[in-house]
Amino acid sequence: MGRNANLVIGAVLVGLVVVTALVSFVWTPHDPLLVDASVRLLGPTADHVLGTDKLGRDVASQLMVGARTTLYVGVVAVGLAAVVGTPLGIFAGMGPRWLGELTMRVNDLVLAFPALLLAIMLGAVYGASTLTAMIAIGIATVPSFARIARAGTLQVLSREYVLAARAGGRSSGWIALRHVLPNISGMVVVQASVSFAIAVLAEAALSFLGFGTAPPTPSWGRMLQESQELLAVDARLALVPGAAIAIAVLGFNLLGDGLRDRFDPRLEVRR
Repeated sequence: MGRNANLVIGAVLVGLVVVTALVSFVWTPHDPLLVDASVRLLGPTADHVLGTDKLGRDVASQLMVGARTTLYVGVVAVGLAAVVGTPLGIFAGMGPRWLGELTMRVNDLVLAFPALLLAIMLGAVYGASTLTAMIAIGIATVPSFARIARAGTLQVLSREYVLAARAGGRSSGWIALRHVLPNISGMVVVQASVSFAIAVLAEAALSFLGFGTAPPTPSWGRMLQESQELLAVDARLALVPGAAIAIAVLGFNLLGDGLRDRFDPRLEVRR
């Protein structure tokens, strides 16, 4: 696979998570919310391939629906950050220098504010839920997209074709849509992949702390929370969601690295 190894491995791992989430819409081995005390803390069997938890719920079914919850949070949070942060970065790069610097300083203040703390504050005011987790993660991720977009915009604005467009009387809006946005789209896609990995971890952490996805909706972070009191009895309950989180984060990080290498123009020059 050579130079594309990260891209291929990342795409396979991410694809595994996505397929698992999609399949959970139409099929799961058991009802993930079904409580059956007669099979509580059951080890892996032919009927329950990953066993059951302390309430007798099927772990495999919860894992599949948890993938759906994780991807849902990631897509909305990262989508919100990209939609807000990318135009903000382009605006900061194309506007007056003082305005760009002011925007970036405000950006730094938001970046210094932890997403977990913001989610806890929103949860205290509006109640812990998947929605508050998505909003908190999205707001905390906006500065990353704004930084990337501004850096890319400054590079594009120095190109000859942009200078020619300005000399021809083209408006800033036309230049942004025609030249800037297409040229920085690769950078934004890479940032989205890396931010998705961060969103997966953040959602799991918030659910673990009780400020994310509320019960009874399955979540990988909540599965970890519910398993902590049984670590000495059955570590499987923590290893299963922990492995799922690790696979998802590793997959999105490798995918981001692979996309970065693919979009890096220096690699094309060397090739």
